[in-house]
Amino acid sequence: MAILLGISDWIIPLIMIGIVIYGLLKEVDVFEAFVEGAMDGLKVVVDILPTLIGLLVAVGMLRASGALTGLSKLIAPLISFSHFPPGTIPVVLLHSFSSSAATGLIIDIFKTYGPDSFIGRLVSIIFSCTETIFYTMSVYFMTIKVRKSRYTLSGALVATLAGVIAAYYLTLKFFGL
Repeated sequence: MAILLGISDWIIPLIMIGIVIYGLLKEVDVFEAFVEGAMDGLKVVVDILPTLIGLLVAVGMLRASGALTGLSKLIAPLISFSHFPPGTIPVVLLHSFSSSAATGLIIDIFKTYGPDSFIGRLVSIIFSCTETIFYTMSVYFMTIKVRKSRYTLSGALVATLAGVIAAYYLTLKFFGL
């Protein structure tokens, strides 16, 4: 274990030194390449900033309006046969839009039930088995200027549903109710 901790302490500095040495061996002006990359990164940030602001405002409105709670109450009876905890539905819905907003809900669940409870473990596994669909699509598609996403959204929603089902199954299998 001590070896892994030592490696983890040194891996990033070694990679950075390796990049600089490689650039020097290839006779590349490393600092100039870094500055050029940073400028390109700033251009990307400026391009996607309106999308990010719009997404953050939409998530804030979704949470503040009570629409998330209402939607969760509509979905709960549809999945009651599976004994899926209704308290996790808002996490699943919100994580599709914003990872940080879903993290806030997960922290609330941890405070209420505890991280080692069934529901705490379930939301942790759901969080790692699903993706922030709308954030990812808006940021990445906006960056490369994709106008027609075709089946991306439907495929991502099906994949998220599969991730939630897999997370529920794994939590039941490894931790039980």
